[in-house]
Amino acid sequence: MPQIQGVIEDIIFKNDDNGYVVAIVATKDETHTVVGYIPNIVEGQSLKIDGDWVKHPEFGKQFKINGYEEILPTSKIGIEKYLASGIILGIGPVTAKKIVERFGEKTLEIMDNNIEKLGEIEGIGEKKVKLINESYKKQQEVRTIMVFLQEYGVSPNQCIKIYNKYKKEAIKIVKENPYKLTEDIAGIGFKTADKIARNLGIEASSPFRIQSGITFVVGEFCAMGNTYMPMDKLIKEASDMLCIDKTEVEKNIYECTLDQKIKIELIDNENCVFTMPYYYCELGVTKKIITMVTNLYNPININVEEEIKGFEEENNICFAESQKEAIKGALENGIEVITGGPGTGKTTIINCITNIFENASLKVLMAAPTGRAAKRMSEATKREAKTIHRLLELGITDGTDISFYRDEDSPLECDVIIIDEASMVDIVLMNNLLKAIGMGTRIIIVGDVDQLPSVGPGNVLKDIIESGAVKVVRLKNIFRQAKESMIIVNAHKINSGEMPILNAKDKDFYFIENGSSEGILSTIIELVNTRLPKFNKAWDSKTHLQVLSPMRKGILGVSNLNEKLQKKLNPESENKKEIKYRDTIFRVGDKVMQTKNNYSLKWERISGEGEKEGEGIFNGDVGFVIDIEDENNLIVAFEEERKVVYDKIYLDELDLAYAVTIHKSQGSEFPVVIMPAFMGPPLLMNRNLLYTGITRAKALVVLVGNPKAVHFMIKNNKSFDRYSSLKWRIMDIMKV
Repeated sequence: MPQIQGVIEDIIFKNDDNGYVVAIVATKDETHTVVGYIPNIVEGQSLKIDGDWVKHPEFGKQFKINGYEEILPTSKIGIEKYLASGIILGIGPVTAKKIVERFGEKTLEIMDNNIEKLGEIEGIGEKKVKLINESYKKQQEVRTIMVFLQEYGVSPNQCIKIYNKYKKEAIKIVKENPYKLTEDIAGIGFKTADKIARNLGIEASSPFRIQSGITFVVGEFCAMGNTYMPMDKLIKEASDMLCIDKTEVEKNIYECTLDQKIKIELIDNENCVFTMPYYYCELGVTKKIITMVTNLYNPININVEEEIKGFEEENNICFAESQKEAIKGALENGIEVITGGPGTGKTTIINCITNIFENASLKVLMAAPTGRAAKRMSEATKREAKTIHRLLELGITDGTDISFYRDEDSPLECDVIIIDEASMVDIVLMNNLLKAIGMGTRIIIVGDVDQLPSVGPGNVLKDIIESGAVKVVRLKNIFRQAKESMIIVNAHKINSGEMPILNAKDKDFYFIENGSSEGILSTIIELVNTRLPKFNKAWDSKTHLQVLSPMRKGILGVSNLNEKLQKKLNPESENKKEIKYRDTIFRVGDKVMQTKNNYSLKWERISGEGEKEGEGIFNGDVGFVIDIEDENNLIVAFEEERKVVYDKIYLDELDLAYAVTIHKSQGSEFPVVIMPAFMGPPLLMNRNLLYTGITRAKALVVLVGNPKAVHFMIKNNKSFDRYSSLKWRIMDIMKV
């Protein structure tokens, strides 16, 4: 790996929060621009830097930092320059000169071991010695931690995250339990932690290593949407990963249960292993649902039949019997689920239910899992709707841990709560929501159970429905107006296992046949870039058209689609700022998506009503890059309402979003959806995925590819089974 050694001559840019710098390093013969992570850098520091030479399109040749080591000076002149640089609080040029004159070449030794001797120097009092001591110790901590961790292949960026998380305890924690990094630090997996552990002398057969591996395997399995892992599956996968005998894994699984790291339960005659958080979440949801189902609610003093009739007359509609059943059920039960596909009148029912409750002088709150879904709910009902996180008044503790102000001790102040797009609600969020519902408050859960399940763990909506304990109304009748849309008609056909009607004249569902992956890619780019905006001049390529794909990799995966679409829709230009992070170039004007919940990111409102500022950007939020500051900070506007400054340390949470996976599109609605139709892994290419994708479109769907692929997806009703036990828990208690 290339290496340079020299003195920091000039700091062009420095981010004090994460240590990212752009600096000039003077070597013996020349100067170089270095970019990367060096915390607490100051001019005059001597460094040995490992990295790679890169060429920036605007600034030319640069040295990208992969690791560094500080070289402390040994001569009196060097020590004086080092102290005078400002790296240590309380020491400037005058004080540095006095210190070196007093202690000479032993200055740094004195500061390491007998720093109180600085008090012997005139002008350095007790308070100043304390300030110098604290600053110098912090420098030592950061330097020592960086050197220690970089030996094990931990990147400087990850080193900063580790230091920010653990502070001076970093080395101690890593030495005691390097596997803790996999739980606490994004981007550090078991292999990296295991490498550190082995170098620290932790043997492959150590119970400590095996138990850490077991909890890691369960955690990774649950990260795919499960709330537990079958015992047999855990034993096999942990044995394979750790390269140890299955009997050793099994023995250590039971040791983990004794330490309450995991929980084993018999579910549907199978031993299942839970992580403790998901175990308690399932217990919490089960307990609250049983309570709401079995408790008596005060009757509502209102004539429901007259209310329904009045609503029908006012809106010139006629409810189907199932819709009337849903409306009445919402008033008669403490908890009700309303499920149905597009065009079945879920929003109209919500409006009617809300009217009736409000006419009875009851307070109704509305919420949805995502910002987009909440915004659509608000527009459709002409009432305020919040994200569930905002409804529960999200807060942050200890920097990263989340908490909600609204809970069992401070419940939501209302009589009724209506939750839309409930298929997206995972077990953790549902548990927090139900905890905040006080006795006597009703909840109406609305969603399409045939959509993909939540990104987070659990299969909550489906489990509640299949438990048989809760009042469920399934809507199947399509409204007369909705029947005019081939998107809605075809969605129901696909959901029933039938082929959609393609290319009906003057309709909103089209299929363009193309046999090759390269041809499909070319057609999609042409559609987005020219054909569709030309067809409807009100459609903007970036804001109105959305490409959805079943997968991330491959020619027709979102990674390649984004790269190609970015080149067409937002090409490189001298007038556009850009920043490269790993393999992705982010450019001003790019469409981007947040890929994980980040509860600590701060936002500032730039338009619309609501709080002026707040915290929390969530998985699936879409926005546009509006500026790049100092080649480091990316500024994104979400929904043209909230502005967020992304420090480079958080760029691993952003993806380009000209194309997104169908999973990531959940809860969103786009004017136009373009989807490639091709043969891929059978577990991915299924009916559920196709149905979810096309129901994201409001005005137009265009499928491009092979009709055989569409046929295969419709006939393939298999999908990844999710392991969750909520249904069984409810059924076991209710004996349904």
